[in-house]
Amino acid sequence: MEWPERLVNEAKKRMEPYDVEGFVLGKGDDRGRVMIVGEAPGENEAIKGEPFIGRAGDELDKQLDYLGMAREDVYITSVVRSRPYKWVKTTKKGMGGKRKANRKPNQKEIYAHAKLLDYQIEQMKPDIIIALGGVAYERLTGDKGKISDVVGEAIRTPVQKEEEGGYRKSEEEYTIVPLYHPAAVFYNPKIKEDIYRSLDRLKDYLERDR
Repeated sequence: MEWPERLVNEAKKRMEPYDVEGFVLGKGDDRGRVMIVGEAPGENEAIKGEPFIGRAGDELDKQLDYLGMAREDVYITSVVRSRPYKWVKTTKKGMGGKRKANRKPNQKEIYAHAKLLDYQIEQMKPDIIIALGGVAYERLTGDKGKISDVVGEAIRTPVQKEEEGGYRKSEEEYTIVPLYHPAAVFYNPKIKEDIYRSLDRLKDYLERDR
């Protein structure tokens, strides 16, 4: 995907006040029918400049395979393009007693990169947008409810677009399918059945919508 330099520079400038590192725009088939939107890069992603690598990336690959797809078939991006981090204590040698840990992006950080996601959606016009986790789902739809209430549903809706310090709804409607973030199963193994039930629902929708 070709990027207007001004959009990228503006986003980086907006993020300067916050504890973030790296910059990952996205990767994959930007002419395909499926866009995947995650939360933010983690440590590995920030270092290598690629979305969803490491443990969460391996889990995403398993889920895509279950759906009959591969990374080459989809475009992967995120709400925030830089890794949000916080300092935590560690006893690991050579770290000086502290290390950087991933954290959830705040609303100002999400807004700082809003124009980038708006641009990607407008350029790609995907048939389906998969929102991985509550942060991505809320950014796209404005819905602050529990993702567990809608996980796996194909929701036809306008998406939020940046406008003058806030958001407005797009004139176009898109099909948003919220799924649990791939990393969620590491912290709560009990939701594995729910994850695959939601994937079954998405698989049925993809087959009907071919």
